[in-house]
Amino acid sequence: MTTLDFVARHPVRVLGAFSALIAAVAVAVGSSASFTASSANPSNTFAAGTLSISNSKEGLAVLTASGMKPGDSATGTVDVQNTGSLSGAFTLSRSNIVDSDVANPLSGKLNLVVKDCGDFSSGAPTCDAGDPVKYTGTIAAMGSSALGTFAASEQHRYQFVVTFDSTASNLYQGDNSSVQFDWNAS
Repeated sequence: MTTLDFVARHPVRVLGAFSALIAAVAVAVGSSASFTASSANPSNTFAAGTLSISNSKEGLAVLTASGMKPGDSATGTVDVQNTGSLSGAFTLSRSNIVDSDVANPLSGKLNLVVKDCGDFSSGAPTCDAGDPVKYTGTIAAMGSSALGTFAASEQHRYQFVVTFDSTASNLYQGDNSSVQFDWNAS
């Protein structure tokens, strides 16, 4: 039997096989097409906040005292504010101690007490006996004292009391001492 005889005798089979072949070619050709989609989020912006400090006596002494004798005290206050837009952990430390007598440094006989008189949320605070102490010790021994976290715009009043140690001997007569107090936030 020849191919023509087969086609003549079985036209549906040949037609079916031919149709299947054309469909397979069409699927193979059409399968290279794909769908695509996209999405975007434009204009993403970022800005850094600020952390800054305002000090009511910026560049000035919190307190000064002259002619002190053992047992005398001097008091001063200063207002410190977080003027930034971020909260910050505030600290107080001392630097730049200068003593006129290096053998008998007066800073080692000046007892310092620093109190947090409160914040300004209900008006200007007053300093009194119940205020929390943030530092007590000599000026010479002072390191860094944690003051707490200040929210943006939060302001506190601090009281500094320096007392010339009552046990100081004649070796301290005529001596003087100076110190810088530093406010920091992070």
